[in-house]
Amino acid sequence: MKILAYSHRKDETEFFEEFSKKYNAEVVLTEKEPSMESAELAKGFDCISIITTIVNAELVEKFHELGVKFISTRTIGYDHIDLQEAKNLEVHVGNATYSPNSVADYTIMMMLMATRKMKLIMERSNTQDYSLIGVQGKELPNLTVGVIGTGKIGRTVIKHLSGFGCEILAQDIYEQEEVKSYGKYVDLEYLFRNSDIITLHMPATDDNYHMINKESLSKMKDGVFIINTARGSLINTDDFIEAIENGKIGGAALDVIEHEAGLYYNDLKGQILSNKDLAILKSFPNVIITPHTAFYTNQAVSDMVENSIKSCILFNENKDNPWQVI
Repeated sequence: MKILAYSHRKDETEFFEEFSKKYNAEVVLTEKEPSMESAELAKGFDCISIITTIVNAELVEKFHELGVKFISTRTIGYDHIDLQEAKNLEVHVGNATYSPNSVADYTIMMMLMATRKMKLIMERSNTQDYSLIGVQGKELPNLTVGVIGTGKIGRTVIKHLSGFGCEILAQDIYEQEEVKSYGKYVDLEYLFRNSDIITLHMPATDDNYHMINKESLSKMKDGVFIINTARGSLINTDDFIEAIENGKIGGAALDVIEHEAGLYYNDLKGQILSNKDLAILKSFPNVIITPHTAFYTNQAVSDMVENSIKSCILFNENKDNPWQVI
């Protein structure tokens, strides 16, 4: 079968070559992002593979007109695709899973960096300021960590975090027995009120849009640390900034932010950025910002490419597809 892979990066090339041979698939690579201008490239392809570029209703309709039957995103999240329009036009959509260690380890790294005030320490060191005032940190064994979302990544965070000796609280509508070996499930309000660190690990949905907001923040401990390696839309940025400014939030580490599309994964040196909130968040000494790179390991990239190809093949062969969303 033929697959068009948009937004191809050089780090993916070896994996596309390896797995196209392994699964006997013809994969055409383009560095172009999916857009109304580049959509014509998809003509003659039943399946396209994308990453995080927004595929809105207009673009879904265009792909439908060109004969595309399946859109596979090489990401776990799929909120960048207009699913309702895809359903209306019977264009099917799938995601791709990858090694949960990538995001889980990065999450714990960000917890440690936030609680040990690493941003401030590094910035001072760069100017040869080696003083201790203001950089005293906290130790994880003395803290309670609340993990919201216990899918593969959340469970892996909890398992790896258990070695640090901290108390672990978990919240999810679907409880997992594995999690109960390392922590305890509690309701969301209890988690908010009793966690020193809160880390987010769920997909973006209408139900959890802006779940971190003025109301939920008011329930949290003063000086709480917030970690987000999931999706930017989980946090109301205006409320979040206000909580940093008034000291409610003691520190944060964000690998994702609202309205990051068009910014992350591009070299924008010397340009004026349209996202003012990003500039504000970067200005805080207790907020670490990284450009949606928690997933980015060689194993994860390999998994993303392989599973996207496998998903397209399973769809084409009308077989059970664990990655198919609609």
